[in-house]
Amino acid sequence: MQIDRAIKQASAKLAAAGIDTPQIDAQVLLMHVLDVDRSYLYTWPDKTLSAAAQAQFDDLVQRRLQGEPVAYITGLREFWSLRFAVAPSTLIPRPDTEILVATALQLVADVPAEVLELGTGTGAIAIALATERSLWQIKAVDNVAAAVALAQSNAERILTVQQQNALQIFTSDWFSAIEPAQQFQLIVSNPPYLAPDDPHLQQGDVRFEPHSALIAEADGMADYQTIVSTAPEYLAEGGWVLFEHGCEQGQVLRNLLTKQGFSQVQTWLDYAGLERVSGGCWLSN
Repeated sequence: MQIDRAIKQASAKLAAAGIDTPQIDAQVLLMHVLDVDRSYLYTWPDKTLSAAAQAQFDDLVQRRLQGEPVAYITGLREFWSLRFAVAPSTLIPRPDTEILVATALQLVADVPAEVLELGTGTGAIAIALATERSLWQIKAVDNVAAAVALAQSNAERILTVQQQNALQIFTSDWFSAIEPAQQFQLIVSNPPYLAPDDPHLQQGDVRFEPHSALIAEADGMADYQTIVSTAPEYLAEGGWVLFEHGCEQGQVLRNLLTKQGFSQVQTWLDYAGLERVSGGCWLSN
């Protein structure tokens, strides 16, 4: 079968199954099979697939029809124009999380600074920051050993040696392995924020992602409460704490930050104009 016909047939099957982006998914899966970029598909639409390639492509399309995320099928996801390896032990990096990275870069200049990411997963946030800030020293932690190993592998593959030397990735249950005297100019986190009964847990890609990285008690706010109450012990004067959160959690999180004594509490919008990132500045006086 020719490339263009294979994509059309796969796209039709995916669309019929209710997949949101059927053509893009079909293209990405075929690119993975052929180990080519998208321009190859457009340049050689009449090229005939080998029997082996066709069979592999059909298998991958079938997995997508069962709802398995494309990122888990291919083992890759682009974030901040970088290609990250992903695995079922971690969440799949999402475009809206780039708002958290962009906001952090906006608030803290490229000056010597200590930065901490809590719950790093694939390492996407910390690694993206490391590519942008040459003078930052970044620590990234996760309480899942498989996630730490994946993040370390991504860092070794994506970052230069100098950038790797400025990034430490290790196991910690939030602040448990952080030295008590350590002071950070920035703490960032995208913690679990779905309530245990949230209907999104039964929809789309989320069905395949680790629920330990998605679910939090107290209507999804438990981990925010823990981090907000503990962060002042680890923030330097004038340091910021920034969170990604659900689009309906901004007001509750702003209230938490304000009650804890943070200043300049505010929220930033995502690409769809929804509340997505909130944070505050720690001033002890």
